[in-house]
Amino acid sequence: MKNVNVAIVGATGAVGTKILEKLLERNFPAQSIKLLASKRSAGLEIKAGNQTYTVEETTPESFEGVDIAFFSAGGSISEKFAPEAVQRGAVVIDNTSAFRMNEDIPLVVPEVNPSALQNHPGIIANPNCSTIQMVAALQPIKEKYGINRIIVSTYQAVSGAGSEAIDELEAQSGHFEQRAENVAEILPSASAERHYPIAFNAIPQIDAFHPSGSGYTLEELKMMNETKKIFGDQNLSVTATCVRLPVVTGHSESVYIQLNADNVTVEDLKEVLKNAPGVVLQDDPSTQTYPMPLFAEGKDEIFVGRIRKDREEATGFHLWIVSDNLLKGAALNSVQIGEKLLEEQ
Repeated sequence: MKNVNVAIVGATGAVGTKILEKLLERNFPAQSIKLLASKRSAGLEIKAGNQTYTVEETTPESFEGVDIAFFSAGGSISEKFAPEAVQRGAVVIDNTSAFRMNEDIPLVVPEVNPSALQNHPGIIANPNCSTIQMVAALQPIKEKYGINRIIVSTYQAVSGAGSEAIDELEAQSGHFEQRAENVAEILPSASAERHYPIAFNAIPQIDAFHPSGSGYTLEELKMMNETKKIFGDQNLSVTATCVRLPVVTGHSESVYIQLNADNVTVEDLKEVLKNAPGVVLQDDPSTQTYPMPLFAEGKDEIFVGRIRKDREEATGFHLWIVSDNLLKGAALNSVQIGEKLLEEQ
């Protein structure tokens, strides 16, 4: 890999700080790393590794001389500045939903569809965190046996809604007796008309409901549409229900799949997953071994367990998939896209 000049937009946020950590930890071939954020964060010093970085305000001129720009500052910022970065010669790896469903922009999970990187218009989209961990775990199964149907229910951590959601969970958690009256201002989404406490609760809404009246939230539609795009199969049946839980970090998913092959066993699936890149099999009911978000936090891998054959559908299987949503679900996948991009140059 050649050494490149890197910029991180949204460098002071939860994902931005993790991107910096992963770039340094994985010895990404960065000749320089520029940290960009809003005007109010300009001048802030961030220590990482053995270096101190000074945050700069994001402007169009910030991208002069930048080869790869990681964006994680919200869709509106990406829409405004990503074209400016591309115009100045940078390749943008965007962690927002701004470009994911643009048919000209690849939506990439390196373990699943790295070939999509061969044709990009200067912008590469990083999928939704809940989508990433599911498709990466299912890819080796799909490759060997084929999958025609996916039904997923997610149990997502509050860190996916930002640091303010974490703060609110911590504040509410000290008031068990008044838990139904806890003050709520963030979840299910900051822009919603009503807000509900997350401590001691489960909220079956992530993001807004789609205005069509379909009953699906935007988060659920993201998972459904992104999965089809990443797998390159618009005929794949995908249905999602997304729920927020009082977990700080680590998304969990209950996934039901129907295969295109007959006579597949649980052991067959376990054998496939044992050799899957970035996947760790944790599945032994006799020792109560299965993935949990508390123990996935801070780890790069995707953990899979509770694999069972459906009792009614011959080709149906159930899996439990857990991953750190800030790492493989966001920062790590972005950095891996950058690594794969440089490998192919």
